[in-house]
Amino acid sequence: MPETTTPRSTPPRGLILTPGAGASRDHHTLVAVEERLAELDPPLPVERVDFPYRLAGKRMPDRPPVAVAHLRAEAERFAAALGVGTDRLLLGGRSYGGRMCSMAVAEGLPAAGLVLLSYPLHPPGKPEKLRVEHLPQLEVPVLLVSGDRDPFGTPAELAEHAATIPGPVTTVVLPGAHDLRGKDADVAAAVADWASAL
Repeated sequence: MPETTTPRSTPPRGLILTPGAGASRDHHTLVAVEERLAELDPPLPVERVDFPYRLAGKRMPDRPPVAVAHLRAEAERFAAALGVGTDRLLLGGRSYGGRMCSMAVAEGLPAAGLVLLSYPLHPPGKPEKLRVEHLPQLEVPVLLVSGDRDPFGTPAELAEHAATIPGPVTTVVLPGAHDLRGKDADVAAAVADWASAL
């Protein structure tokens, strides 16, 4: 008798990656993730995206409504270029960038999942100023990759708030602080492994 297999969900077709507040789309971690995903079979296309303030040469990050509107437009553009809907895209990024992507999805932007690298739960030294109110609206698969000494959120804090996300959550904790210095290969491998399993 032939074995029956459970049909796999439709795999993602692309990933939009965004930088932290003090960096550009050419941040070394984002480049490392793109290069690693290009090695998958089939490769997963990556679009590294800057926010409007960076494109305008400003230093102050955009307010969430501006950043979210920009992400929606970029996701729709990238999805159209790939011939799919945004529900086939993964969205994510480092710190501020990942947070803006998660807010866009919480506000209704269809996505296949979220890649949140060094998610900033709160400003350093201010654990009471949480940035988590939208997490219960995330009904997509979520990957969280953080350092075990990240001042923007400890592994225990990350686990506590990740538990409020209704979608399936995968957490990877690596040795390091917020910048995960020297861990680009590990971050890229975590993203590749997770994306391949979707």
